[in-house]
Amino acid sequence: MPESGGPKKITIHTDGACDGNPGPGGWAALLRYGAHMRELTGVEPATTNNRMELQAAISGLAALKEDCEVVLFTDSEYLRQGITEWLPRWRANNWRTADRKPVKNDDLWRQLHEMASRHRVTWQWLKGHAGHPENERCDQLAREEVVKIRRHQTPEKLAALRDAFIASRDPNRSQGSLL
Repeated sequence: MPESGGPKKITIHTDGACDGNPGPGGWAALLRYGAHMRELTGVEPATTNNRMELQAAISGLAALKEDCEVVLFTDSEYLRQGITEWLPRWRANNWRTADRKPVKNDDLWRQLHEMASRHRVTWQWLKGHAGHPENERCDQLAREEVVKIRRHQTPEKLAALRDAFIASRDPNRSQGSLL
């Protein structure tokens, strides 16, 4: 129980990794509450680095079972700027960018917004690969997830999944475009 009777103070470090962009990707989140620590990881056979960065933050916040005060550290400017600067405009513009294009990864941005809304989150950027132990641990865990999926899938299967992922992200796909 928190000493002040207020919400628990949680620190979350996150990172995503992708071998190819797109390609197989992994994510990791390290949660700390006092002396307690929990590591979460996951993998996608075909994704982008930005999607893995988002998924790490979503999963870290989703693991919290009650309203918490969270400091979330990320080495992704895309994640930090997206959640702190761009998201309010995207929502106001019906998930469109300033130039009226659909927001990339809006499915994950919507999930992140929902998860973050349940807590009081302070978003902190830190330089990646700069010796921050928790960030380095998340990077290691995310990269290990990529190695695992490469061991369990053939290169041909991963290539087919990558091609399907790319096709699913093509805004012209419903119009029958082959580009």
